[in-house]
Amino acid sequence: MTNATPSTEWTCSEAGFDTQDQTRLFYRAWQPQQPRVQAEGGPRALIFLHRGHEHSGRIQALVEQLGYTQDWAFAWDARGHGHSPGERGDAPGFQTLVQDFDDFVRHVQARHGIAPHNTLVVANSVGAVVAATWLHDYAPGVRGVVMAAAAFDINLYVPLAKPALRLAMGFKKDLFVTSYIRASMLTHSKEQALAYDADPLITKNISARVLLNLADTAQRVVHDASAIDTPILMLVADQDYVVKQAPQKLFFERLSSSLKRMVVLKDCRHAIFYESDAVRNQAVQEARAFVDACFAHAPLAAARHHAADTQSASARQYQALLRDEIGPWPLRAFYAVQRLLLGTLGRLSKGMRIGLEHGFDSGASLDYVYGNQPQGDWGVGKVVDGGYLGAIGWRGIRLRRWQMQEALAQRIAQHPAGMPLRILDIAAGGGRYVLETVKRFQDRDIHVTLRDFAQHNLQQAQRLADQLQLKHAPELQLRDAFADASYDDGAEPYDIVIVSGLYELFNDNAAVLRSLRGVARQLKLGGHLLYTGQPWHPQLVLIAKTLNNHLGQPWTMRPRPQAEMDALVASAGCRKVATQIGLEGIFTVSVARKETASSPI
Repeated sequence: MTNATPSTEWTCSEAGFDTQDQTRLFYRAWQPQQPRVQAEGGPRALIFLHRGHEHSGRIQALVEQLGYTQDWAFAWDARGHGHSPGERGDAPGFQTLVQDFDDFVRHVQARHGIAPHNTLVVANSVGAVVAATWLHDYAPGVRGVVMAAAAFDINLYVPLAKPALRLAMGFKKDLFVTSYIRASMLTHSKEQALAYDADPLITKNISARVLLNLADTAQRVVHDASAIDTPILMLVADQDYVVKQAPQKLFFERLSSSLKRMVVLKDCRHAIFYESDAVRNQAVQEARAFVDACFAHAPLAAARHHAADTQSASARQYQALLRDEIGPWPLRAFYAVQRLLLGTLGRLSKGMRIGLEHGFDSGASLDYVYGNQPQGDWGVGKVVDGGYLGAIGWRGIRLRRWQMQEALAQRIAQHPAGMPLRILDIAAGGGRYVLETVKRFQDRDIHVTLRDFAQHNLQQAQRLADQLQLKHAPELQLRDAFADASYDDGAEPYDIVIVSGLYELFNDNAAVLRSLRGVARQLKLGGHLLYTGQPWHPQLVLIAKTLNNHLGQPWTMRPRPQAEMDALVASAGCRKVATQIGLEGIFTVSVARKETASSPI
């Protein structure tokens, strides 16, 4: 870091960090000159997210106004903003900004020894949507979040602006939109308006791609806000010309947080922390009271999620599906027609035939989806199969497979080259992603054990292993991933254990936790668990009312929020170290490290 503007309470500095795609982003840090003593629970940090168009240089005054002089503070320049690289106002997509922020938080926590539960986020406007998406998709375990004027729905004013932008992007992918916002629409303060207009680092452009991604993601996160139980303070401006109030209120109402508060600030425009003195002081006081309340309570315990399979919003939705509470008769008629078509015309599709025979969640079905080569009868069957393989869920599954293979490849590459490596997959299906990944490391001494409860899946794995001509043939075991006996076999511990596409299919948290504890018993101390999640799905009802699972029953799923999945993993003695988000946040791939010598009973 290099020295920057001096401060009486903090040492201010500037630095950079590398994102997953090796883009180096700029950030500022404020180190307390009289830090909190270790006896008080270790260092704490406030991490700030600036508004759209802005940069971290405008955060300095807010750090001072909040006045947490014993705590660290950090603020970044988002990709395409301030001193960070990229076309101004642009990014590969909105989800890239969320991934960047996760990288940023992990960087400062690791560099300065700050625990997630000692971290609190303050986010404004578009930054608040980044924070909300981060909470939903990554479940970071932070102490709380202050959201000011969250941009869940931006006032575009032009009729049909979003459809028009989507159409225009079909002709020009790198389309940009110039902001219509004037400084006087952001604040009543003439001084703050002049400062905004005079700031050379503020950009008025935003990528249409990012803008539309933001709108789609915000809609998803507001819809599924019940998956978030992090303490939240929402500051809402009553004269906001930039974003709408209704989605902010809906998000707040749906939150599962036991500590949540929403304050509508009077005579306030969008730039809440840059308003007139009276309004800004009220906002700062509300934020301080909330931050103090967050740190006055103990961090949320992982055990709170153990009963989420029966006592949560997702559990209520799941029970409604089981009770067939899906809506009026036209909707029921629609699903009845879908089932009829699946059992008749659908049989011309090879993928649908496999699903009907083995279950659409089976290893055989997934292996076919991975191949992504439409096949069928009489010509029309191939067309139907192409539509089937192109469904959003299957596209997400294929991306999940790639992400799992990359996560596994990274762990193999990081293992000492001269040491043998033991890998276990407890529900391997056809074992394709494991065996194909291991094929890339034929120079390593790798021993693979594949387990599955279905013999035909293991036979398929054996055929694939023979085709790949692996250096070491995999050991195949017919076992139930939920049976304790599957794990207490006296086998030598494994370096890597994989659980992919399994727990998403089962609602019962007690069974999942027993399985995870069995996994932990077979995992070396310091070894890694690779696991998948399904925090939500846009086609839950369609799937439940038309498709069958491997048991021949309706394929009814309860999406398990990422925070819940991570909590079950933590309860088994493993700490999550990374998460990759899949297509539209439907699936995730995470890595956890075993940190306790023996799994809790």
